[in-house]
Amino acid sequence: MKKLLLINPVGRKSGYLMSRYSTFAPLGLAYVAAVTPSNWQVRILDENMEPFGFQTADLVAITAFTSNINRAYDIARCYRERGVKVVMGGIHASMNPAEVRRFADAVVIGEVEEIWPAVIADFEAGGLAAVYRGPRVDFNRRSIRPRRDLLHPGYLWQSVQTSRGCPFECRFCSVSNYLGRAYRFRPAADVLDELGRIRQRYIAFVDDNLVGHRREHLERAKTLFKGMIRQNMNKRWWMQTSINAADDESVVELAAEAGCMFVFIGFETIQPDVLRAMKKGANILAGVQHYKQVVNTFHRHGIGVFGAFIIGNDYENPDYYRQLADFLVHSGIDMFQISVLTPLPGTALMQDILETDRLIHKNFPADWDKYRFSYMVHRPEGVDIRDVYTGDNYIKHKLYSAPHYPLRLFRSLLRVRRPRMFLAIFKLNQALRKSWRNAHYYRTYPIDFSR
Repeated sequence: MKKLLLINPVGRKSGYLMSRYSTFAPLGLAYVAAVTPSNWQVRILDENMEPFGFQTADLVAITAFTSNINRAYDIARCYRERGVKVVMGGIHASMNPAEVRRFADAVVIGEVEEIWPAVIADFEAGGLAAVYRGPRVDFNRRSIRPRRDLLHPGYLWQSVQTSRGCPFECRFCSVSNYLGRAYRFRPAADVLDELGRIRQRYIAFVDDNLVGHRREHLERAKTLFKGMIRQNMNKRWWMQTSINAADDESVVELAAEAGCMFVFIGFETIQPDVLRAMKKGANILAGVQHYKQVVNTFHRHGIGVFGAFIIGNDYENPDYYRQLADFLVHSGIDMFQISVLTPLPGTALMQDILETDRLIHKNFPADWDKYRFSYMVHRPEGVDIRDVYTGDNYIKHKLYSAPHYPLRLFRSLLRVRRPRMFLAIFKLNQALRKSWRNAHYYRTYPIDFSR
């Protein structure tokens, strides 16, 4: 049998990514394995869980984000120097295929499931094409079960994907470019069947938005949650969703009864004009003044809230960072992802920054290592970059120092009411705190604006 080696490379690990509470299995590779012909022997090498060591293979396939693409290139080079063909895919390859083509024998753009059999057939015939374009998967026509048996057993969260595509046009995000603007979702019965086959208890729904944004999407989510309750699955899980999920409290109530531990929501900013510049439509519609109401809706049902915010936007200043820090410590949000605005390939933000010649770190591919949401890689309008790093330190010092940090954790315990759910919140907070303290700017910049 021919051997296929699927590789999940690791980038620079922060404290956050070193925690088993914040990592989840590389589901995309498990889908590649699932559509590989049965006459191939398939293995997944996952650097999140095991150190890289050269393994014999007839064909190697590597996935990567922008932040770990250089590690992917290093691994690809290791195999190509030994005469082994390498295929690369994932979001960076899809957004930047010309660059990736320099380091691989073939590049897969887009979704892999429908095109992978053709890649294998071409390889077996001795003629890989340079580029393959995968069509959008029609979930109503085809159901594929990922090869979970090949995923490392050390993961706490079992990844499950129930939808693809995003109708929103957030300027900093490439998901709609990568997976399309049409929100495609799997039938609830199909998802329930997959969940029923997973023996592990803890699930990470890796959809960009599990609940969706239209009435039919909400009804699908309700049907899914009701099915989990009816079948007494006893799963504990988290999901990403938009702020609009709190509009229908019955969705939140059903999610809680079905085992939802926490939700990840992109609040992004407390400045309405910045939301408009981001084209963050759902948040504009809800209004910044209603953020706390959204958080309270989830808390009423014992669900924690993981809030994402972005700093480094145009025309921010020290006063804004003070206001944001004060808002966050009183927001009731249980966990915080505070990211530095990063223009990624395939985003409208990157296009704008290139057109205005504001990119600082542009020695590619080497500089992609800095595109991991903790570096200012461009010059924002009206902002001193030093203030962005100081602002990040200021905000996180306030979030992770006494008296706010222990008080915040105690309030989370009271809200979610269940020790196991609070444990996940505590562990994630610890990982996020450690990530901040490992950041390149932590010791270089002050934690206040007194300079």
